[in-house]
Amino acid sequence: MVRSRWVYRKLRNFRAGIEAGISGLTRTYGLAHCTWRGLHHFETYVSSSVVAYNLALFARLRPT
Repeated sequence: MVRSRWVYRKLRNFRAGIEAGISGLTRTYGLAHCTWRGLHHFETYVSSSVVAYNLALFARLRPT
């Protein structure tokens, strides 16, 4: 692990954020099962899901 508590907390929070993003993508945007065939279609499916997730995230973070 790391010697500094500050670094440990930063890394722990970073990992928690990544895990939350992956969980949101799999639950909300259907990345648990890709029904499209082929590598190119899979890349397109994942890319469109990530773009939709980011747009929704930016819309939530937009100041009112």
